[in-house]
Amino acid sequence: QSRSEALDLPDDFKFSDNSIHIHVPEGAVPKEGPSAGITIATAMISALTGKEVRSDIAMTGEITLRGRVLPIGGLKEKVLAAHRNNIGNVIIPEENDKDLSEIPEEILGGLHFHKVEDMAQVLDLAFRKSNASGQVSSN
Repeated sequence: QSRSEALDLPDDFKFSDNSIHIHVPEGAVPKEGPSAGITIATAMISALTGKEVRSDIAMTGEITLRGRVLPIGGLKEKVLAAHRNNIGNVIIPEENDKDLSEIPEEILGGLHFHKVEDMAQVLDLAFRKSNASGQVSSN
């Protein structure tokens, strides 16, 4: 709410008039960790603004109440999943940079990593378009 102006929400949108409900399917399946925080926040902002999130990007990271992106566990598994699904761009917390050494070189070579420290950086990357060569360009 404190950043609603920067998010370019519709002029008539009021948080006090809207309820946001988040449903995580398969509630019986145990889940650990906050690593989907930036993904959930990006999806919510996309729904509120109507801005489309790039389809060639994966992301992981915990988010604080002030928008700081914190490191997560299991980076290798998440990067391998992005690679398996032919997703060429991966947003990761800056503090997870050291964990990239655990990932095989042949996997790393096919991916572009965007290391972020705050949610503003995530949104800047998530709402950009990529051209035919896969390079990121502004909207």
